[in-house]
Amino acid sequence: MYDIIGDVHGYASLLKKLLIQLGYRKSESGYTHPTRKAVFVGDFINRGPEIRKTIRIIRKMVENGNALATIGNHEIYAIIYSLKEKDGSPLVKSPRKNFLSLYKTLNQFSSYPEDWKSHLKWMRELPVYLDLGPVRVVHACWSDKAINILDKAKESGLSNKRIYRKVYKKPKSDISLSVITLTKGIDFDIPPDLKVINNKGIAPRTFRMRWWENPRGKTFEAVSFESKFQLPQYDIPAQIAPQVEAYPEKAPIVFFGHYCRPLGPYIIKPNLCCVDSCVAGTKTLTAYQWQGENELDFNNLIQVSR
Repeated sequence: MYDIIGDVHGYASLLKKLLIQLGYRKSESGYTHPTRKAVFVGDFINRGPEIRKTIRIIRKMVENGNALATIGNHEIYAIIYSLKEKDGSPLVKSPRKNFLSLYKTLNQFSSYPEDWKSHLKWMRELPVYLDLGPVRVVHACWSDKAINILDKAKESGLSNKRIYRKVYKKPKSDISLSVITLTKGIDFDIPPDLKVINNKGIAPRTFRMRWWENPRGKTFEAVSFESKFQLPQYDIPAQIAPQVEAYPEKAPIVFFGHYCRPLGPYIIKPNLCCVDSCVAGTKTLTAYQWQGENELDFNNLIQVSR
């Protein structure tokens, strides 16, 4: 049985509180449970005040067989930021928006460069998805197409380091787009004549969409999975609707994070659950205690708050 834990983002104290609430106990091999295993959906770093401690807890649990983990987009940013060109110069010459959130992590590791180097190597080998039979875990979006592309790349001998280098240098390649889909989801480009304002007073040009639904015949708001702004109830023109296959109702349960749902809902459909409760803003961490059921049960959602 599995306990799927949402984006921790450096809030180690909340993570420890959640693990104890779930029945885990601290031991020499980290937090353990006699009959259950934790599964982390990624995004362990950035934002919070206890990033070093958070990684230590999760890594120790994974390495001792007490947990599983998938990689999140924030870990991928860290890996890419650490990569070098052949001449030894940084791969990332001028950090863009996605890399700015790394500074808090880098500051907390500034006196521990060897620890950070070791953690980067460990994170680089984390899987992008987990197929555990009756349940599946991915950071942002389950896509059979993206998974097949990455599986073939790995089978051909392409290392994770080379894959993440490609994500930065060739972002439009099939491999890069597959990594982005699984760890960041599917973003919908907002038409130029449609203006919305988010909770920071900024007019975004993309929005996160419900990757499990076919957008054809739906409104912008119905397709959106945003928590920062609302979209109008206009039908999406067929010519700009992305090609997305609906996730089957009878398919295995998918657990994911990434989407920062401060007010939920966390159970989206009987087989879809987002466990990201936006910990940096809400100071609340969410998990789902899977008991073997085929349909998700609201009673199995567990939350702790500061």
